[in-house]
Order: sequence, then C-alpha cells, then structure tokens
Amino acid sequence: MEPPANASGYHFNKPTTTFHFENPMIVSWNWLKEYVDLNMTHDDLVDRLTMSGLNHEGTEAVADDQAIDLEVTSNRVDCLGHIGVAREIAVLYETPLKIPAAEIKTNSQAVADSVAVTIDSPEHCFRYTARLIKGVKIGPSPQWLQDHLTAIGIGVVNNVVDVTNYVMMECGQPLHAFDYSKVADGKIVVRAAKQDEEFVAIDHKTYKLDDNMCVITDGNGPVAIAGVMGGADSEVSDSTTDVLLEAAYFDQLSVRKTARKLKLFSPSSFRFERNIDSQNLDWASRRACELIQQLAGGEICEGLIDAGQQPTTPADVTLRYGQLERLLGIAIPVDFSKQCLESLGCVITSSDDASVTVTPPSWRKDLTREVDLIEEVGRVYGFDKIPDDVNVPMAASHRPDSDRMLDRVRTAMTTCGYDESVTASLVPQAWSDAFTPWSQEAPMTTSQPMQGVLEEYSKNIGSVNLLRRSLVPSLIEVRRINEYRNNHDASLFETATVYLTKGENIIPDQPVKMACVSGDDYYSVKGAIEMVVASINPAARLSVAACEFDLLDASKSGELKLDGTTLGWIGEVSQTAGKKFGLRSRATVAEIDLAVLQQAMVGIPLHQQLSAFPAISRDFNFVVKNEVSWADLESTVQAAAGDLLESVEYRETFRKEENDGKGMKRVLLSVVLRSSTATLTSEQAESVSGAIVSACESKLAAKLLG
Repeated sequence: MEPPANASGYHFNKPTTTFHFENPMIVSWNWLKEYVDLNMTHDDLVDRLTMSGLNHEGTEAVADDQAIDLEVTSNRVDCLGHIGVAREIAVLYETPLKIPAAEIKTNSQAVADSVAVTIDSPEHCFRYTARLIKGVKIGPSPQWLQDHLTAIGIGVVNNVVDVTNYVMMECGQPLHAFDYSKVADGKIVVRAAKQDEEFVAIDHKTYKLDDNMCVITDGNGPVAIAGVMGGADSEVSDSTTDVLLEAAYFDQLSVRKTARKLKLFSPSSFRFERNIDSQNLDWASRRACELIQQLAGGEICEGLIDAGQQPTTPADVTLRYGQLERLLGIAIPVDFSKQCLESLGCVITSSDDASVTVTPPSWRKDLTREVDLIEEVGRVYGFDKIPDDVNVPMAASHRPDSDRMLDRVRTAMTTCGYDESVTASLVPQAWSDAFTPWSQEAPMTTSQPMQGVLEEYSKNIGSVNLLRRSLVPSLIEVRRINEYRNNHDASLFETATVYLTKGENIIPDQPVKMACVSGDDYYSVKGAIEMVVASINPAARLSVAACEFDLLDASKSGELKLDGTTLGWIGEVSQTAGKKFGLRSRATVAEIDLAVLQQAMVGIPLHQQLSAFPAISRDFNFVVKNEVSWADLESTVQAAAGDLLESVEYRETFRKEENDGKGMKRVLLSVVLRSSTATLTSEQAESVSGAIVSACESKLAAKLLG
C-alpha cells in the first residue's frame, strides 16, 4: 500500500481516502542515527525491538537507507516518532540519547501583535499554540530532508510543508502551516462546525461537515478541519512569505469520528486519535521554526500564543521491588530497576530499600499503575530471560454465576446436538422488524453500516446499520445458508447480547439471550429448552402460554414461562415468514432470557436418591375444545396428581368431527406415578387417576374416552 504524497494530514496534493494507515510507523535507519548510535546489526536491533514490544513487520532497502516497518500498539503513542523509537533503543542498549535542543532566534516584534487565538469549543480543542515566521522564501527542500521523507514513503512538497512532516515523524506531534496572508486579520477561532457547513480542503474536494466536528477558522470561515486536513484557501504556496505555525492538542475521540465520517485518514489524525503528548507542543513548534528558519529564511516573532488548558503533571506511581519477583517470577536487581525507569523518562521522587516512587514522563500516559512499571522493567530486562518453568504463584479467580450458567447452557445445547453460532450485532431493517419480543422501542442506529458480510442484503433489504433486538432473525439467516449448502441437519444456537432502547436513554439495555434454530419440530426444540432448564434447576417448572407473532405459526408457538415468569418464546416459523427469509423447509426457533434463567439457578446441584420402587404408568385420552392448549392440560394434570407424579408426557393430537363434534380434538397423554418410600398400590394409582380426570373435567370441560 503506497502512502500519500504528504503525510501530515494537513498538506495533500492528491486524495488519500483509500489509505487507512494500518502501519503508520516506518522509521529510517539513517534518520535514527541522528538521535542514537546504531552500533548493532539490523537483525539484532529488530529482534530486540520485537522482544520489547515493537514488533518488526519488515524492512525495505531505499537507496542507501533501510525503511523499518514497526507495529506500534495503541498505548505507545510515544513511539510514533523517530525520537520515541530512538529512546527505546537507547534504553535497550544503554547508550546515550541525543535530542535536538530546538533553539530559535526571534526578532523584537511580539507574535501577539499579529496573531490572536480564541477557543470557542474547549471540548474539542484542549490547547492551541501558534508562532509566526515572516519573510520566508518557499522553495525545494535540501537533499537530506528529501531523503529522510522519501525513505519512509512521504512525498516532498516544499521546504515549509516538508518541515512540518519531518517534525511530526521526528517527535510524533502533528503540525500545520498556514499562509498567514490568507488568515483574515490574523485571527484564529477554534469552534464546532455548523451543521451542513461546507469546506474545501487541500485535495480540492468539498466536504459537508456537521456540528460534532471541530474546525479552525479565521473568523470568516473554516481554514482547516481540526487534526484532519487543511483548507485549500490557506495552504502554503510558492507565493507565501509569512507562515503561521500551529501546534495543537485536539480531543482524540472528536478527531477519530471526524476522520471516519469524512473518510479522511492520515498519520496526523492517527496520532491525535491516540492521545499525543500535550507537553510536547512547544518543543515541536520551536523545532519546526528552527528548521524553517534554516531552510527558508525569515524572522520568528517573539513569543508564543498559547490558548486553552495547560498540561498537568502525571500522578506518581510506586513500584514495590518485591512485586517484581512475585509477578515476573525472577529477581531483578534494584539498581537495574531504578536505572531502567529513569532511562525511560521517569523522575524518581522518593526511594527506599523496599520501593521507589516515580513521576512518569508526559509522553507515557500508559504508566498509571504499579503493574505498568513492572512490565516496563520486565520487558527492558528481557522477557526471554524468564525461564519457562518459573514458579509464579497464582490464585484461581472466582467464576461469576453468569459464567457458570453459560457453561451449563452451552453443554446442554451441544448435548442436544446443537452447534454454537456467532452472528453480527448489526442487522438490516427487515430483520429487525421481523421479531421483536423483548421491546417495541425503535432500534438503535449506527453511523457506520456493516460492509462485506451482508453485502447481498445491503442491496436487497437496505443498510445493515441497526443494533439487533433479537438473535432469532440472524440465526434464521444462518439456517438458510446451511440449507443452500445442503446442511439440512444443522441445528444452531447462540448466546449473545441484544440492544434494547428505553425512552430517550442514550445507552441501551444490553441483556444476554440464548436463541436457537433447528429443522426439527416444535416439540423437539421444546425438549432442548427443557434440558437447558433442567441443567440449571432440575426442580424448575417450564410451562407454555399462548402468544402471537407474525414470524411464528400460531398453532405451533408459545410463550415460555419458568415458574410463572416469562422466560422466552418458541415456535415454528410460519410459511409466510419462511418465504421472506428464503427458507426451503421447516424451521423452529426459540429465544430465552438468561437473566431469568440465572435467577432460578441452583449453584450446587444436590444429589437426589433414585426411588427403589416401581413406577405405574397411566394413559389418558381426553376430548377437549380446540382452544384448550397442551400447557393448560399439563398444568392441570400436574396440580391434580400431587407429589406422586413423576412425569407427564404429550403423545399426540387427533381430530374426528363426526365422532367428537365440531371444534373438538382428542389429546393423548401419559402419566408416570412413583413413590420414593413404598410401592404404589393399585388403589393409590386409581385415586390419583380419578383426581386427574375430575380436575380436567371441571377446569377444562374435558371428556375421558374409555
């Protein structure tokens, strides 16, 4: 992937919307040598860097230089500049680090006489500094500067623009140079963009902004999108004589959202997104002024415009030496630990035989806890020096009930022949509306629709941009895919979060549900749910009540209740819904609330002695109205049979109007009776049977067939 011609994010000659800067830190071997002695071989260096946390992605020869591609993790923004990488090398090889002094010579004219900065959007811009250089001569950069930039894939423009790119890749602080003559009255106003405000960028494209974005204006209109790209009207050109230099500290989330919404990505936005060093603004500004004055001439106005918040000192962190061996498994000398922290930039504020307290450097915002310091000492000392069989004492953590419950649910479902599935959290509108049992509130919409995975549906159904309110529609789609691949026996389940909005709350409820889909019939899937419930609490009673959803067949669906509380829903997909989803054959779905299941969970199942006495089975064939559900019959039988009931099982339903009458049906069921203390007598069995028949006759108007 070829980088853009100009990498700062503010100075572009060509569009870069397809460049995502996945590897934004390429360092030059020759450039590094300006800050630290490289007396080692290339292979030794990249091995040491990799072991210390800067993974080596590859190296390419560029003329007489080597471009080293390093993977920098999001917490190490300090290594997004050559000085940061050089500092790591200096620490690892115990060699001096040479940082330019950035000394500038100014004239007697105060910058405040020519430049004014106002921050009207402090939530977007925490700090903004500006310097003014007058009388510069724009021209080509010297060969050494061109070589350094070219080695890391950055094109050259002119001496001023190249310096801003150079300093950013030197220290990690993005900069921007304005043509001062094109900044109205020398006034800079940092504010939120207006809704639908248009901005013409350096790439000569017009972008429509919104009020969540931050812009740099000159009072008349935007001259830059904060941290992302400069404007065409104020860019440095061959006619520029006075340069206004910006070094700022923008809100990382604001820059990230703006870059993604506008599809404008750059090393500049990449660095702002990762929370740059706010105390480095002045050095970076002085360094750029120093180089501009050397390469383009001009005079630097006295002083610095510094608006916004002043940087704060990081909080102290204490390292107890005993914790090093406890967590790393090896003893590391105290002197080495202190020297290591100091070389990394920490300032020791107090120290004794047992511990050391340090103030982390401003560029290491990731050093906030004792364990962070332990990691630093360990990686510099060398994780490879820790034996594989070292004894590190550990204590097993307590597993929460939710995790234990999920294990049981997954075990029960896989035992029933189901495979676990993982589906996306985003769904199209049609899927979101197909089944919404948990909430009737409108679904949440994301500003970044999902691409690729559901591309075919993006064309036919619409944007895949809604947070799901149920797992069922996504699983039906997985079932459809398996059908088309002739995997007709695929039964699938998923445990995942759904997103339920409540009124005007910004953050939705995010309960965890378990849903399943199968080609088996209603009763087979209900059996799987019963097994899940039994694995959580063998004594819990699962019942089914009537329900009505367009997705489900009205005659083969129901609301699942656990001891009277709604657990979820189950049913066969109706023919109409099946056609809409593209199903070729029968599908049965169910979805349950794992929070309800957890409330019923028995943490430690107790042993129940199996009865040593024989069971007695009785069959009942009742004639009832079509409106009477199996759930009604089951609950009535259970209540009438009492403690001697071991199980009640549905057998079949039969309809014959000429014998039983219109609107009637026969339901055959089996009851198993057993006592845990003695063998049941025929009189006891007949008594229970009589109670069952009597209860069904009185409550359900059922008639027993002989």
